[in-house]
Amino acid sequence: MRIGIVCYPTFGGSGVLATELGKALADKGHSVHFITYQQPVRLNVFSANIFYHEVRVPTYPLFDYPPYEVALSSTMVDVILNHDLDLLHVHYAIPHASAAYMAKKIVEKVGRKIPVITTLHGTDITLVGRDKTYAPVVTFSINESDSITAVSDNLRKETYNSFNITKEIEVIYNFVDVARFSKKPIDAFRKVIAPNGEKILVHASNFRKVKRVQDVIKIFAEVRKKMPAKLLMVGDGPERPVIEDLAKEHKLLEDVRFLGKQEQMEEILVVSDLFLLPSDYESFGLAALEAMAASMPVISTNAGGLPEINIHGETGFLANVGDVDTMSKCAIELLSDEVVLARFKQNAFEQAQRFDIQNIIPVYEKLYSKYCRMDCQ
Repeated sequence: MRIGIVCYPTFGGSGVLATELGKALADKGHSVHFITYQQPVRLNVFSANIFYHEVRVPTYPLFDYPPYEVALSSTMVDVILNHDLDLLHVHYAIPHASAAYMAKKIVEKVGRKIPVITTLHGTDITLVGRDKTYAPVVTFSINESDSITAVSDNLRKETYNSFNITKEIEVIYNFVDVARFSKKPIDAFRKVIAPNGEKILVHASNFRKVKRVQDVIKIFAEVRKKMPAKLLMVGDGPERPVIEDLAKEHKLLEDVRFLGKQEQMEEILVVSDLFLLPSDYESFGLAALEAMAASMPVISTNAGGLPEINIHGETGFLANVGDVDTMSKCAIELLSDEVVLARFKQNAFEQAQRFDIQNIIPVYEKLYSKYCRMDCQ
């Protein structure tokens, strides 16, 4: 099949999933054409089956805001016609679904039909999409998609609750490449971080308010009262100065490392003991799943789709949003008992295997085949 993938090229979950999906499809012999404004951060391999098409947005004094959606639609049209695509798979509704609808209508004028599959990822529905500025267009473009998927049952329900969606939404879970994350830990690397055998906790996010990163510092502060430990903060964003000040206030700066954005998360996760994700909301929780693939238990909130992957009392623990006391107690309980911690690590790994990329890719291929022309099989 010749598949166009439209996504954001950043570290966010939608861009990561779209890129990993495209790479996996290319490995299976499909031609994959990425269409976005810069090369995706996870598109770090060469493949004869992967093509990248940059969306160029001309700047004119007339425009206060460059019309990216128009440029995106035009680029889609060019790629569809010049590379004879069989379908478009757009990730994150805004503005990709509406741009795809425009491209679809343009190519229809030259007798070319192109199916559009829209995958909903989270804030395109729960936050941005609800804004009255965007809601009518989001609703329309989702309904005009040939197929709609969501990355969790929770997000599917949220979409129906928030928009007048008249079509069936199929749940196809986010996935993880278990083989990539289930590496053997490098002892020398762990000793650099924790030279005296301290426990290592990790948080990874875009450091926005919804991630409640201050709760991570508060949880770690309670853990440090009970045992020697280190905290790795992966990512960057608007809340970073606030949490650096909070770490300083709690006299934790020597034990907290801010690592910034990292592409090789597997190297960090595999030497760590516990993952913290106290978010206000997660449509799925891809960061938690990647941690579990590296055999890390997860302490998280019970918000959004997190209970669909993090099984309370088995792969980690769940708590209400903002319940730092419970999350701290659960973290201390796990880290204080090596036998229990080992069992939770194994459970986390086995749970991650359910979401392995090799199990999910055939689901997408089956979906594509419903809309693919007979000559593209």
